[in-house]
Amino acid sequence: MSAHPPPRPAIHEDPTLQRSLLRWQVAGVVVFALLVASFPLYKAVEGPRRDHALKARETALVTTGHRLWALDCSSCHGDNGQGGVGPALRSKQFLTGIEDEQMHRIVAAGVTGTAMPSWWDEFGGPLTDDQIAAVVAYVRSWQRNAPSVPSWRNPQGG
Repeated sequence: MSAHPPPRPAIHEDPTLQRSLLRWQVAGVVVFALLVASFPLYKAVEGPRRDHALKARETALVTTGHRLWALDCSSCHGDNGQGGVGPALRSKQFLTGIEDEQMHRIVAAGVTGTAMPSWWDEFGGPLTDDQIAAVVAYVRSWQRNAPSVPSWRNPQGG
C-alpha cells in the first residue's frame, strides 16, 4: 500500500492561505488604484509637453519654409507672397480656399501650362517632401493676417 499525502484543507479552512490570498488581493487593488490615479496625472503633465513640442515643430517648419521661400519662391510670388510673375498667395481668398494637402500637391507637381515648375525631387525638382511641407507651413502661417486680395490669381507682372 502506498501512502497518500494528507488531503489539502480547503481555502476557508486554512488561515495561512487565507492571509496570503488577502495580501495578494489587497496588493492588486492598491496597484490598480495607483494606475487609475496615475492616468489623469500623466494627462495633466503630458498635455502641455505635447502642445509645446507641436508648437516647436511648427515653428521649425515655418522657419525652414521661410528660408526655402526666399530661395525658391519669392522671385515669382514676391518676398512676402504679394504676387508678381506668379499669383499672390498671401491672400485671405487663397488661404481659406485651399487645404494644405492641395497646396503640397501643387508645389510638388507644379501647374501645367504655367511658369510654376515641379519642385518635388521625385518629379525632378530640388525639394524633398519635408521641404515642401515646410514651404506649405510657411505659406499657411500668413493666414491669420492675410489681406483680402480678390484678384490673387492674376499675376501682377504678367
